[in-house]
Amino acid sequence: MSGRDLFCQPRRFGRGAALTLVFASVLVAGAATGSLPGPDRKTPADAAGSAAPAGRRVDVAEAAAEAMAAGKSPMEAAERAVSRSGDRWGAVYSQGEYEEFEEALDGEYTGVGLWARRERDGRIEVTRVRAGSPAAVAGIRSGDLVRSIDGRKVDGRPVTEVVSLLRGDATDADAGTAVEVGLERGTHAWDLTLRRARLSTDSVTVRELADGVTVIRIASFTKGSGAAVREAVRRAPAASGVVLDLRGNSGGLVTEAVTAASAFLDGGLVATYDVDGDQRALHAEPDGDTARPLVAVVDGGTMSAAELLTGALQDRGRAVVVGTRTFGKGSVQMPSRLPDGSVAELTVGHYRTPSGRTVDGRGITPDLEADQQVLERAETVLSGLGDS
Repeated sequence: MSGRDLFCQPRRFGRGAALTLVFASVLVAGAATGSLPGPDRKTPADAAGSAAPAGRRVDVAEAAAEAMAAGKSPMEAAERAVSRSGDRWGAVYSQGEYEEFEEALDGEYTGVGLWARRERDGRIEVTRVRAGSPAAVAGIRSGDLVRSIDGRKVDGRPVTEVVSLLRGDATDADAGTAVEVGLERGTHAWDLTLRRARLSTDSVTVRELADGVTVIRIASFTKGSGAAVREAVRRAPAASGVVLDLRGNSGGLVTEAVTAASAFLDGGLVATYDVDGDQRALHAEPDGDTARPLVAVVDGGTMSAAELLTGALQDRGRAVVVGTRTFGKGSVQMPSRLPDGSVAELTVGHYRTPSGRTVDGRGITPDLEADQQVLERAETVLSGLGDS
């Protein structure tokens, strides 16, 4: 599905307060079929003179209520209000879309198994294909362009809308239903019919390299991913190094990112954040593995909750960060239910790393820059950490 990078439970809309920590970036990334690109946002200091987030939420809610009373679409009215608000990460989702996002964060979704993003020219490019998924079986590859879905041209459409079409949200499509996709690869264009399937996100994968190094890759922070990281660390060979691969991780549930941090920290601060000016903090659980050599690998696709984890490990001196500068998505979104069941999400604050660094619009600079043979560089760093 697409990507909002979302965050906490219980299920459906009893999630209220927990979802206030959803540092959006289209998280739903690991979940389904895409991630939303977007320009950098202001830091808290830069935003000081802008309209209060609480006021923006009231404006959006009032616009939706007035439209409902006038027999018009509350969702369309809310979309216009969000657009006028200047909140670049603000978004409005239909009830079906949002429930799909929540479901994806629970670790499962119905879809075709591809991730996508909108390029600057409006084209929709496939960024990743899940192994064994309907998209993979049909031969779709990273770099292919999605040009149409069920006969509708998708160039220029928001990724959320493209994802919704692929998943069949408008008709509550189940596994087994068909979707026709028009694709382009170089000069070759073709159409194919895919059948949606019930897929798991498999957000955490673990493998061991020949030299005993354990690579833990986190694609996104869905429900249970933090516990999976802790278990992977527990099972890793004693005293061996760990590479935490966060490349392309567009975020997810903040609570899961904090649990993942707890695998390597003995309690202490993970991040601070503000909600409408109210300062709060996130802390790791005690008794993490603080001695094992650790390298975190990042790139420009490392976003939101993944940046929160990276910043905590870097600031606390727990990991050496290798790769390229991260995306710079450090804002907090609050969901609000509208009269027709749709959901508006607006930015209510920003988070900072333990040392007080602002991530939003800046990203995290690695300790060691590397854009090629990154895992090899990480292994080299680990060997040095082990020797010391």
